[in-house]
Parts: sequence; structure tokens; C-alpha cells
Amino acid sequence: MGRPKQFDPDLAVERAMEVFWSKGYAATTPQDLVDALGIGKGSLYNAFGSKRELFERALCRYRDGQALALVELLEADGPVKELLRRTLRLLAEMDLSDPVRRGCMAVNTAAELGGRDEEAVALVRRMFDRTEDAFRALIEKGQRTGEIAAGRDARDVGSLLLSTVIGLRLMARVADGPERLDRVINAVIDGL
Repeated sequence: MGRPKQFDPDLAVERAMEVFWSKGYAATTPQDLVDALGIGKGSLYNAFGSKRELFERALCRYRDGQALALVELLEADGPVKELLRRTLRLLAEMDLSDPVRRGCMAVNTAAELGGRDEEAVALVRRMFDRTEDAFRALIEKGQRTGEIAAGRDARDVGSLLLSTVIGLRLMARVADGPERLDRVINAVIDGL
């Protein structure tokens, strides 16, 4: 008898993340996952329990990679407004250069499962909270350095910036080019 095929659960979750990110939760079939992971359905269910459980692990993988990378960008050194502008432009460029135009998996999940899947929504909410907190901290830094008016409520501006990111990520999925996204980015940053 041949040896069983080696199975790397981390790689499987990474591949599943790519499928869910591209297709969404509902449109992803167990066969899509089997094909992407290169394992049988029995192995899929033995390893991950269900499509839903694998989706949650994939969403956590996204959080640990993509979403935390955004927070790290916001925590970099430099002038606050330029850091904000550079981060928002980088997100727009990444989305526009993606041939599939997947956007943000967290935003996609909120749009698809909001109001229907409390566990997924709670995970997305925590990602959004973390991003908003990073924006708030950066605004507070800008207020301390005099780059941003001290009278602005940093929490409110953090919420505005999170909403801007969500909107940009959705707009980039259908944009013909960067012009509209650049106008949004400039208007928001110049308004600070």
C-alpha cells in the first residue's frame, strides 16, 4: 500500500481563504474547496468539520495576514497625513491591480453575511474595531504633533477613516481606474 498523502492544515486554510475571498461564502462549494486543497471530501470534513468551520479559520487567516498588515502600516513612523494618504493609496492600488478584484475579505463578508451569521459578523466587527483603533491612535498622534486640529474627536475621525477604507475597497471592485479613488482619498485627508 502507498503512503497517505501528506496534508498541511495551514496551507489548506490559506488555499481555502483564497477561494472564499474570491467567491464568497455562499458561492463556494465543498467541491471548490476539495479542488483547491487537493484533498478528498472526507479529509476536508475530518480536518475542518464543516465548510462553515473552515470559513471561520480562513477569515481568521485573513485577519492575521491582511488586516493586521493594514494596522502595521498605520503604526509606521512619519508625518501622519502622508502616512494616511500613502496607506489609503496602497490599498486602492492593491485592489485595482488584483485581476479578480476581490476587494477586502472582511468587507465582502460583512456585505454577504451581515445580519445572517453572528459569528462571522463578530469576527469582522473585531477586525474593523482594530483598524478603527489604529486610525484613532494615528489621529491622536497627529493632534500631538500639530498636524491635525486638536478640536477634532479622534474617535469620530477614526470611524470616518474606517468607513472611507470600506467604501474605497468596495469602489475599487468596479472602478475603471484610480481617479475617483484618488479624489476620495485626497478629499478625506485634506479635510483633516
